[in-house]
Amino acid sequence: MFYSLKGNLIHTEPGVAVIECAGMGFKCLTTMSTQRALPPLGSQTLLYTHMNVREDAVDLFGFATQGELNCFKMLTSVTGVGPKVGLAILSELQSEQVALAIASGDSKTLTRAAGVGNKLAQRIILELKDKLKGMSGNGAAVSQVVGVASAAGNVSEAINALSVLGYTPSDVAPVVAKLDSSLPVEELIRLSLKAMAGRF
Repeated sequence: MFYSLKGNLIHTEPGVAVIECAGMGFKCLTTMSTQRALPPLGSQTLLYTHMNVREDAVDLFGFATQGELNCFKMLTSVTGVGPKVGLAILSELQSEQVALAIASGDSKTLTRAAGVGNKLAQRIILELKDKLKGMSGNGAAVSQVVGVASAAGNVSEAINALSVLGYTPSDVAPVVAKLDSSLPVEELIRLSLKAMAGRF
């Protein structure tokens, strides 16, 4: 029903942002990533929205980017993943990291989110791996997510190689996600090691 909301940010609290549009305040449930991207109170902002209607409630979810919104919709299409778990995953991981974890079969990274156990993480990967490859949409953020997934072969090989060197997938996935996924495996490994050199 609502594609987006543009108005003044009048209130925030953990997991919530209230946008005033034409004198009405719309309460949007948000991720921590979106909250970090919000401007100061009183400033104008834009959130991409998704409405969830249940028997006992109507909830509005707001996201800073279309990529995050698309990732949320994709996650909540999985059996057993409700809006609360979708928000938890996207509060812990960027949408690109979620795509990378799904594309490379890295269930451990997904379990970093509150409420996501190993079984649920594996179900997310099982149900979304093919869907992620077929995702399409407009906007750079969506293209970036799709691009990460399409390069799953090189990315997966790089993560496996780094695992042999003693790094865990959850350590290397965010680093590899920032690199150009079209690079050869050897270059992905070299740049990942360079990026992580000062962290361990």
